[in-house]
Amino acid sequence: MAGDDSRGTGTGRRILVVDDDRTVSDVVCRYLVHAGYTVTHVGDGAEALRVAERERPDLVVLDLMLPVVDGLEVCRRLRDRSAALPIVMLTALGEEADRVLGLRLGADDYVTKPFSPRELVLRVTSVLRRTAVAPESPRPAVLTDGALVVDPARRLARLGATELTLTVREFDLLAFLMRHPSRAFRRADLLDRVWGWSFGDQSTVTVHVRRLREKVEDDPAVPRRIVTVWGVGYRYEYADA
Repeated sequence: MAGDDSRGTGTGRRILVVDDDRTVSDVVCRYLVHAGYTVTHVGDGAEALRVAERERPDLVVLDLMLPVVDGLEVCRRLRDRSAALPIVMLTALGEEADRVLGLRLGADDYVTKPFSPRELVLRVTSVLRRTAVAPESPRPAVLTDGALVVDPARRLARLGATELTLTVREFDLLAFLMRHPSRAFRRADLLDRVWGWSFGDQSTVTVHVRRLREKVEDDPAVPRRIVTVWGVGYRYEYADA
């Protein structure tokens, strides 16, 4: 296998770290292994795509500045293969445009360099926690709005006969809004309630709302489900409300 394969104990969830900066990647891998993850590291985008196809990781930590194939292209190809694979981006402080584009391509979260390795581990754990349904938990109610059906227990969403390809954060955001219809939420509230962030770039919410509208609205330019509340944020309106 190309790159370093560091085996952790504990959860054993498989993390693929893609970063050509050896100093950064060594620290990231060490902290993730200490947290109980099984970690594989590669240093370029082409190898990342090969390893992801072969090993099917549970999550990818992806730097945007990569040799051979850049991180945005890696993100796009990974998302094309699977809507469910969680992706956490690593971006430099001045790469806001690339960060927004990465979110539009389907990344679930991001951490800005320089960052605290502990913060990265917390972000990884938060994203993975949202993909798992505890077996002892009561089955969440299926959410239905006309042809739109969201089953939180199965993490399945359909619009009519079509199964929607939603990222982890898109699914969580849609389910949260549907559980709280006709209630306006500020973007900061959604960051806290859906992402679990007490701070962060609120444009993350805007990007995810835009992506959701493209998937659940008849006309994303004139949304009827996920409505903008000017000066506040967003609310969900059921068709029969």
